[in-house]
Amino acid sequence: MPYVLGIDIGCTTTAAAVARRWGAEWSTPEAVALRAGSATVPSTLHLSAGGAMTVGAPAVGGDGRTVRCFPHRIGDEVPVVVGGDAYPAQTLTAVLAGWVAEQARVAEGAPAEAVVVSHPAGWGTHRRELLHRALTELGLPRVTLLPAPVTIAEYHAARDFPGTLAAVYRLGGENFEAALVRRHHDGTYGTVGLARSLPGCGGADLTEELADHVRAVLARGPATTGRVGVDIPPHQLTMACDRAKHELTVATETDVVLDLPSGPTRVPVSRAQFEELVRPTVAMTVDLLIRAVHNAGLTPAELDGVLLAGGSARLPLVAELLGAAVPCPVQVGPDPELAVAVGAALAAGQVVAPRPRPAPGAGRGPTGTAPVAAASAVPVVPPPDHGIDLGEGPPPRPPVRITPLELPQPSRRALNGRRGRKGSTR
Repeated sequence: MPYVLGIDIGCTTTAAAVARRWGAEWSTPEAVALRAGSATVPSTLHLSAGGAMTVGAPAVGGDGRTVRCFPHRIGDEVPVVVGGDAYPAQTLTAVLAGWVAEQARVAEGAPAEAVVVSHPAGWGTHRRELLHRALTELGLPRVTLLPAPVTIAEYHAARDFPGTLAAVYRLGGENFEAALVRRHHDGTYGTVGLARSLPGCGGADLTEELADHVRAVLARGPATTGRVGVDIPPHQLTMACDRAKHELTVATETDVVLDLPSGPTRVPVSRAQFEELVRPTVAMTVDLLIRAVHNAGLTPAELDGVLLAGGSARLPLVAELLGAAVPCPVQVGPDPELAVAVGAALAAGQVVAPRPRPAPGAGRGPTGTAPVAAASAVPVVPPPDHGIDLGEGPPPRPPVRITPLELPQPSRRALNGRRGRKGSTR
């Protein structure tokens, strides 16, 4: 069955969604299960000693063969070093996108009719061209790049967001982005003004705040005398705190459960305690969004809504602080971590078969408007059996020799075709 694909490659995780053609219509997008039991996969690449690339491998500290956060390096004139070899960040990002497209092809039985890949709103032509060229050269045809705030707006429009002008609040794993979008008369969306970003401020930062709290609690314990906190494996502590953070979005209290050498240990934490820990960070993101509104020559009163995306955007504190700062509805879907990918799939359907959509209303404004209720969760396609002003980037530095990656077909053929052009970063 014909389908289109939306891909969101964030700094920490990658997600994808497909929409299938039903006659003249497209089905509701479904998330692609990129690994067993999950609709997302870590945005990491591991280069083995034999030259094979593995997607989603956990980072091993200091191994030099596992890379992450490379999408945000696109446009950086310094290449990414993996296993002693240099690669452009756009090539690594294209490798990950190609792998996602292959997972969808195997699950659906054919390549996608069109692919939309999201990118940060602040990217200029230089960065977009670098990524688009890398995607094409790695054998991913019919690719369209769209700003993430636009795909987020598509996601919320499909959930009956009625407004014309909205602020987009995206709290990703390691980056926060605020942008404005406006709905055009043909129903599509475009960005307004300049996006604002806080690199290094995201869900991982909130998790670390909780981890610091847990360390402090354990250090005060009479049986630990400060030693247990030091002995906690960092990865275990991060995973336990991340799990507790997620639970506190629906529960008022939970435990951070750790398996320590002294035995299983539970550190109770309430939502009120957690919100006290992270309130300064969340407040900073809200302030940045308000500045983005003012910098566009607008006021919060002119917004028809604030559209949330990113896994940590489901924290009740986010909606609370935004609600106190803007006199308009704050809308969050049931799967905010999938909002970008699902919106990209919706936009891909328009790429294949553009259809006029109802013209936007004048916007109901802040008066008499209630927040839109969350829709049902995005279904997941079973796997086959077997994310500061980001503006225009600098021009490329003089050519750097780039070692080709060993990739599955058909991407390997695309890279092999480039081996004769040594010394070119393209």
